[in-house]
Amino acid sequence: MSERPDLLHDDPAGRDATSPRPTTIDRRRAEHRDPARLSSTTDQRLLDSRGPADWVHSDAWRIQRIQAEFVEGFSVLAEIPRAVTVFGSARTSPGHPDYERGVALGGALARAGYAVITGGGPGVMEAANRGASEAGGLSVGLGIELPFEQGLNPWVDLGVGFRYFFARKTMFVKYAQAFVCLPGGFGTLDELFEALVLVQTGKVTRFPVVLLGTEYWGGLVEWLAGPAVDAGTISKGDVELIHLTDDIDEVVTIVEEGFREVVGS
Repeated sequence: MSERPDLLHDDPAGRDATSPRPTTIDRRRAEHRDPARLSSTTDQRLLDSRGPADWVHSDAWRIQRIQAEFVEGFSVLAEIPRAVTVFGSARTSPGHPDYERGVALGGALARAGYAVITGGGPGVMEAANRGASEAGGLSVGLGIELPFEQGLNPWVDLGVGFRYFFARKTMFVKYAQAFVCLPGGFGTLDELFEALVLVQTGKVTRFPVVLLGTEYWGGLVEWLAGPAVDAGTISKGDVELIHLTDDIDEVVTIVEEGFREVVGS
């Protein structure tokens, strides 16, 4: 599939594509951008063991907030159609080849009948959400409270905000039939390896994990297949859990085959 050279076009419904759809649910967006909260995050305060002993009492009450995040995530996402989670760098600018590839991927997945789930931020996440939204599919964003968070990108149709990374990660896995990773940094690597561990250990139903971009990801896969396997820290079968490609049509085929395998099992 060729990548789309022109990302701006007239919407079939008569809406200018430069004016993205408003989000239908954009929870806690104001909280993400509250200047009073920028010095720390909820995760940081939960995990910080420093300070007075009153944490023994306050942390117990945080359980209710954590429970509320799971309940909200489950209730909002329970009825979305089959979906694919797309990860990638928040630092990628519009017009960059990876951004355009993200738009093309989001569109291809939407046309194949999949909702597209991202972290809801800018960069590659925005691109995948944009492609899905422009193609008429469901564009989902799962935002996270960060000191530098910008809120959900404007191409998210259905958004949920989270304070805790672990609650958000559960939603990425629970409601996806596959993971696709475009070039990204620590956050993308974190999600990639967490997904691989869950599949490797049988904690989740086996589903495809695809790396889109051989030039970027090839060295990582070579290291896993070479030094890591040679050291005995992983097996050759573990490396085979990863699909590496530059072809968006192949991504969709891998996702479809994985979905049929699960449904038929």
